[in-house]
Amino acid sequence: MTTTPNRRADELTLLHHGGKGLIEGPRYDSRLGLVFSDARRGGVYALDDHGDVSVLWPHRRGIGGIALHAAGGMVVSGRNLAYRDAGGGDTVVLVEQSPEQGLAGFNDLTVDSRGRVYVGSVAEVAVDGRADDPDRKAGCLYLIGTDGTAEVVADDIQLSNGVGLSPDGGTLYMSDSARGHVLCWDVDADSGRLSARRVFHSLTAGLPDGLAVDEHGHVWVTAARAGQVLELTPDGVLVSTIEVPSPMVTSVVFGGEDLTRLFIVTGAESPEDPHDALILSLELSVRGMQVPRAETPTRVGP
Repeated sequence: MTTTPNRRADELTLLHHGGKGLIEGPRYDSRLGLVFSDARRGGVYALDDHGDVSVLWPHRRGIGGIALHAAGGMVVSGRNLAYRDAGGGDTVVLVEQSPEQGLAGFNDLTVDSRGRVYVGSVAEVAVDGRADDPDRKAGCLYLIGTDGTAEVVADDIQLSNGVGLSPDGGTLYMSDSARGHVLCWDVDADSGRLSARRVFHSLTAGLPDGLAVDEHGHVWVTAARAGQVLELTPDGVLVSTIEVPSPMVTSVVFGGEDLTRLFIVTGAESPEDPHDALILSLELSVRGMQVPRAETPTRVGP
């Protein structure tokens, strides 16, 4: 196994220009292409191989994570965690926000091999850079079962972001953007519960955001505000860097026919940011892990 050489920004292919949006939550589907959200301006979209963009879920803002569903449609985060079918029918709320706990909603997410969803909650007060305010309410990591039950499996996460699982499902990774590091836990295969929390990697520049995992267990994590994607070994060692032509790089996902194409998404940090939201791609010599489809409930009631 070899690591990826460092790559320059001019080696990336520009696929889409998103203006002053904030592109998040990328997922790849062989039929739809690249599925993504615009957290600032709202909506979920699909970018096909011809560069055409279609609307899959209009208007909804604040979506930081997307899971394609085994029954069709998708699960998305935001003010709550919700499912909607591919036909655009009624929205099924899986987990609601909890204002009494100081939680405003949900951010990034992933799915395990059993179709269960791990999703991070976010606190009401916005995080300012790396500041670790002791009075700020921290978020949690929830596990949503295929029967719709929701369980907190980790807490004290200041600003939850990218979530991913190792190829064998035995390790879960999660970015805590406010504290500047990627965490990891051991995963119990049957219950999905977590143990042995530890710091996997601490960033020296930027804030850890979205992430993806390849077939060798390397973790590809975005460094928001630093314009980089970092390749980390299963031991958390930095082995290569991809330079991105926009500082607010928010997430990555592997896609393409053989999962060797890394899609990189960025955003304008504010409407006044001189940098625009972009979707870029880079061909790699390593295959990525396909995120499984969610199997959470698609309707309310018996």
